[in-house]
Amino acid sequence: MAAPTPPHLRSLYRALLRELPPIAARRTPLHTRLRDSFRASGQGVDTVEAAELVRYLRAQRMYATLLERYNPSLRRETEDRVRLSARRVGLEMPREMAGRG
Repeated sequence: MAAPTPPHLRSLYRALLRELPPIAARRTPLHTRLRDSFRASGQGVDTVEAAELVRYLRAQRMYATLLERYNPSLRRETEDRVRLSARRVGLEMPREMAGRG
């Protein structure tokens, strides 16, 4: 197998960074390790595994997006979920239940 070219390594590295959470004020250990492994001309990088990792991370991000889109009450409190479930089937919560928590 031929050695990966620098443009291919660069595009693979950028694809990995796009799928990871954004870097805050300082780098995480994962970002640092990725950068170090790609910095040495990609000698320590298995491009096939890196490409599979990009596909996996992209699928996980899409899964989280779809889960949030189709289950909008997922991250809400129990009272809100019950109220939204009742409204979905055309019911309203009783008034005495509205203030309980």
